[in-house]
Amino acid sequence: MTHADLPETPDWTSSTYSQSNGGECIEWAPKHAAAHGVVPVRDSKDPRGPHLSVSPVGWAGFVAAVKNGDLGTA
Repeated sequence: MTHADLPETPDWTSSTYSQSNGGECIEWAPKHAAAHGVVPVRDSKDPRGPHLSVSPVGWAGFVAAVKNGDLGTA
């Protein structure tokens, strides 16, 4: 999906896990997720580029995997 596919411009939030990673960061829109039941996620290096729309359950699983270190570092 592209930015234009969203019903409004989300208020993007940077991941707290990637702020010290030299700019390699994802952003998500928690207010949009709460209002619409879908979590938009994008690459902070390409804010006008495409985004993913993830289910809340999928997003929670991703966050848990990151916190547990299950995804590696590569």
